[in-house]
Formats: sequence, C-alpha cells, structure tokens
Amino acid sequence: MTRRHAPRRDDVRVLRPAHEPGLELMRASFFGQRFARHSHEGFGVGVIETGALGFRYRGEELVAPAGAVNTVNPDEPHDGYGAGGCGAGGHGAPGWTYRMFYFPAAFLARMAEDVAGAPTPLPFLNSGVVRDPELAALLLRAHALHLDHAAAPGQRLGRDSALLAAFARLITRHTYAPPNLPRARPEHHAVARIKERLRERLDEDLPLAELARMACLSPWHLVRVFARHTGLTPHAWLMQQRARAARDLLLRGTPIAEAAARSGFADQSHLTRIMKRLTGLTPGQLRNSVQES
Repeated sequence: MTRRHAPRRDDVRVLRPAHEPGLELMRASFFGQRFARHSHEGFGVGVIETGALGFRYRGEELVAPAGAVNTVNPDEPHDGYGAGGCGAGGHGAPGWTYRMFYFPAAFLARMAEDVAGAPTPLPFLNSGVVRDPELAALLLRAHALHLDHAAAPGQRLGRDSALLAAFARLITRHTYAPPNLPRARPEHHAVARIKERLRERLDEDLPLAELARMACLSPWHLVRVFARHTGLTPHAWLMQQRARAARDLLLRGTPIAEAAARSGFADQSHLTRIMKRLTGLTPGQLRNSVQES
C-alpha cells in the first residue's frame, strides 16, 4: 500500500524591527512555489535552512543548497523556485525554507560606515550564491535573535552585535571593493569607559550605537578593540557581569526570578541558560550547593 503525504502548506513570518528602520526579516517555507521574474528596490540576503532554492540571476541559473547564502542587489531581476528532488519537509513538491533579510541601500551604507569607521561608497554584493559557513551561521544567529526573540527584554546589545557581526563579514568578504578596516589601536581608556558604563547600567538594555558614541569609535571598531582587550565582545562581557551579579544575589538568598530581573536578564530561563553555559550550574543547583554545604 502506498502511503500518501498531505500537501505541505507554505508558511511565512515577517518582522520589521522598530529600532532598525527599513530592515525587514522573513522566515518562510515554500512548497511548489515558483516566483515570477521580478526585482527589489533594495538588497536581499538570506540563508537556506532546508531544501534548495533555484533562481536565474545575472544570466545564470543558480542553485543555493541548504547552508548556502543567497543574495540579490537592488533592481536585479530574478525568479525563484524549489530546486532538486523533495521539498523542505523531505517529501512532496520541491521546496525550501530560508531566512531572509531585506533592506534599502541606506541601511547597508550605514552598516558599511559602522564597519569602516568613516563614510564609504555603497558596497554591492558580488555573488548570487555564497558558500561561507561562518557567514551563514552569523546571519542565522542575527536573524533568530531578531525574529524569534524580538520581544525579549535586555537583549538589545546582543541583537545589535549579532547583526553587525554578520554584516561586517558580508561587507568585507563578499562585496565589490570592500572598505578598509581601521587599525585596531589599543584604546585602553575607551574600553575602560565602556566597562564602567556596562557595570553601572547592568540591568539596562543599552544599544551598541550608544556605547560606540561614548567611546568615540565606530560600532565595529569598538567590538574589535574591546575583544582585543578582554577576549570577549561587549555583549559577552556584559553577560558574564550579569551572571556574576546574579550569583551574588542567589548566594544571599534572593529568589531566582528576582535575581534574574535585578541583574538584567530577560527572565529566569535566560539567567538559567547563561549561568549554565558559563559555570556549569543552574541557579537552582547553585543555591542547593550552598544550602547543603
């Protein structure tokens, strides 16, 4: 007896982050979809999660398999269809699942300026299909932090840093005439000021741009020099400080949920995840170990 699978339904989620004007994020699964030839006013950059995306672009038939990055420049006509055998769910019509970033030229120009530390010509993407696992991982992380955790408080610095890291690699590795990066000078005083500000405002949701203005550095240059001094990005360093503050509160008998809120975590599960990653203990295990000693 032949087993039949019900047709898979297309699924699309879209988000336009309020703090990133012009940026649109989409996660979609398409089964049997074929897009007519069209173009976009702005740029499109995505990562194929499952299946494969085929499209005709700049006179070539391209296929972006799972793990690849697909890109289009403004006003460049292209189509889109499922390539290969089975669909994104493993059966049925050809399909694919991908996470896309859509953004205007002004957004990419600002990102390029943040990376270069000075105004720079608008970069254009040099390939319709990019095979760069590190770039794909950075894009997926930034996309998930924005789309899947958009409402989580206390994570603005993490979202900003992830987005900039992804676009820094895209701009410096996969554009025509990428901008030159400023040399990472010591900047001891700038790093000290940022560390002091993060400690003072541990429970606040500080954007990366505010820290960069305070340090008189471009956002990407700040991330680089901070990591050079501390071995951590500003966001990773902040998470470590928050975990230490929460630990001190827990050891004084503060309830876990209260300790999470007072030390700047989004919620108790956020504290648990970070503390486990950094110390090997959950907040509950930490408190139990003290009570049993």
